Amino acid sequence: MKKTAVIAIAAALAVSTTLFAAPKKAKKTKQGKVFNIYCWNEEFQSRFKDFFEASGKVPADVKVNWIITPNQGNAYQNKLDEALLQQENASADDKVDLFLVEADYALKYVDTPYTLDVKKDIGLTDADLANQYKYTKDIMTDSKKVLKGVSWQACPGGFIYRRSFAKEVLGTDDPAQVQEKLSDWDKFDAVAAQMKARGYFMLSGFDDDFRVFSDNVTSPWVTGSKINVDQSIKRWVAQTKTYTDKGYNNKANLWSAESGNGAKKNGKVFGYFGPGWFIDFSLAGWTKDDPDGPNAVGNGSYGDWAFCKGPEGFSWGGTWICGAAGSDNIQLIRDIMYTLTCDKTTMTAISEKTGDFTNNEAAMQEVASGSYQNAFLGGQNHLALLLDSAKSIDKSNMSAYDQGMAEKLQAAMADYYNGKVTEDAAWNNFYTSVLELYPNLTK
Repeated sequence: MKKTAVIAIAAALAVSTTLFAAPKKAKKTKQGKVFNIYCWNEEFQSRFKDFFEASGKVPADVKVNWIITPNQGNAYQNKLDEALLQQENASADDKVDLFLVEADYALKYVDTPYTLDVKKDIGLTDADLANQYKYTKDIMTDSKKVLKGVSWQACPGGFIYRRSFAKEVLGTDDPAQVQEKLSDWDKFDAVAAQMKARGYFMLSGFDDDFRVFSDNVTSPWVTGSKINVDQSIKRWVAQTKTYTDKGYNNKANLWSAESGNGAKKNGKVFGYFGPGWFIDFSLAGWTKDDPDGPNAVGNGSYGDWAFCKGPEGFSWGGTWICGAAGSDNIQLIRDIMYTLTCDKTTMTAISEKTGDFTNNEAAMQEVASGSYQNAFLGGQNHLALLLDSAKSIDKSNMSAYDQGMAEKLQAAMADYYNGKVTEDAAWNNFYTSVLELYPNLTK
């Protein structure tokens, strides 16, 4: 992260020192004519347009203004923080109305006066929220037990694998049978060796299974002010070094072109770990030879994939919708939050159209037991495999440091995996970079 004034404020947010200056309570006003939404990509925009705007729910005299800033280099948070700092004095048309946050840094915004109370300020009720998965509400509940944001998705994950490679190497592409061969890490390692022997990579690169290990930690990144490295994180480091040295991965970094290319028709990567949003919003697109062509078998490796749980259950990510204090569009915020995160019919439609695992237990049970088929996954109804995982997700070990720690660790260890530095040097580099980012911490 760059050391700007905004980042200094962001760091203060993360360590629970003085946060944003508290804005004055907004007076009740007429509905605003410009509705500003801050986000980092087009995922929420597509959900909004397809399942809210298309239903005629945006008032005719309101202009929806999208302020989309990519996440890279912390640019999105910088832009959002600058806007929130100016919120009290901004003109009505320039005020933030709605903004999105990810799991890795959600806590940064939860305990601030810049996020509205979903119930008291916005008007959703306990009955409205009853079917949402508990962990999605826990993440956005502040120290005073106030809910500050809601999500349309829950993010239990699994292993998405190439069917044709499974048939060739394992003799089957059936998800239940493949799961038997991948049900623990020892079995997973054994299959990795088999894949290597046939010229395939078990994983694309260094970070592909990081979220599986990081989501199964038994302690947070920071205890008091001391940096804590959980044993599960250390297991990821050891496994990834082994996979790199033995050629079980393609030495790619997550989100790189190399990582995506491994999924194409001529790619050699057996599988990727991810939740529903990763399948729909990332992997499916990577597999297509013609990016603008149909989502259909024959366009690259599209359709040559299947889904199983893998060695450990986990969750990854999630996007939450927050109402911004000072907005003059509270009713529209409520309508968006209700439609996209509470309404069972909408949640079912999102899931059936996109493959996303939505944040409504009743909707997911209906889709999982119905006739839904995911074309990308060869007609599989993978959502049924995620029901139990979604109910058991536990985020009690989350901290406001998760994003920074993960990014610095992955960067430091990449040099170790590539043989540029020793493991001790990589750890020293990790601590140096983290202490620069969070000077309040100790090694």
